[in-house]
Amino acid sequence: LRSGGALLPPLQPTLAMADPQLLAALDLMRRMPPSRCETSLEELVDLVPHLTDDLLNTIDQPLQTAKDAQGNAYLLCDYNRDGDSYRSPWTNEYDPPLSDGVLPSPKLRAMETLANDIFEGYREMYYEGGISSVYFWDLDESSFAACVLVKKDAEEKKKLEAGNWDAIHVVEVRPLGPKRAAYKLTTTIMLRIKTGHAVGVHEGEMNLSGSLTRQKEEELAVGDVASHVANMGRMVEEMENRMRDTLQSIYFGKTKSVVNGLYQSGGAEANKKKDMLAQALMAEMGKRNAD
Repeated sequence: LRSGGALLPPLQPTLAMADPQLLAALDLMRRMPPSRCETSLEELVDLVPHLTDDLLNTIDQPLQTAKDAQGNAYLLCDYNRDGDSYRSPWTNEYDPPLSDGVLPSPKLRAMETLANDIFEGYREMYYEGGISSVYFWDLDESSFAACVLVKKDAEEKKKLEAGNWDAIHVVEVRPLGPKRAAYKLTTTIMLRIKTGHAVGVHEGEMNLSGSLTRQKEEELAVGDVASHVANMGRMVEEMENRMRDTLQSIYFGKTKSVVNGLYQSGGAEANKKKDMLAQALMAEMGKRNAD
């Protein structure tokens, strides 16, 4: 995050300190369709241009991609931006070039290089494609933070017309002593799916989009530089698996149930009677087993 060319920690305004206009803008964004997040944000920036930095720092957007001078693909976000230039995690250079662009310290750059190699393997294992990028920056003299980004666009298959998965993991690391550190992970998953939907001779489409944010804090043992990367990788992996299960079982399961109910001749009332009958049968069987 940028202010006057300096790298800042993530902005997290409180209700008591935030500008009322900013709170109103954020509340409005929560009520807008997630599928038009970029358009809604652009319109908000036009309405309140003095809140541009706060809005860009606070509202998560779908990740954009670019290629550096060596042809390496990387992801764009506020954590690798300096003005209008973005830093590649592979070459550590800005595009367009900057003579005074902010760069990570040698120690953080070593961790950043290692993390990019490790998460590239993680992405191939879990996503079988896509793009990943990892960026590190200092919070103060002893603390630092990292941002792990993963983006995967779905291939068009059968009725799937478009789809993408954007994962943003921000990890704050604060030392608690020579051999322990506190980690705070904030993960946001943005998912978009567009499918063809035909019923008889009627053509249509279904758009499913939204975002899910979760946080987790842990105190873990540390040793060398690699142990920090290993701890962050373990936390990211566990968080992604948990959120993926939540999306699959709750959000997709509920959506499927609702959509299937719309096409049943009896509708919701018939499903309600069926559920009541099933519950009554289970209760009766329970009584018999008890006897």
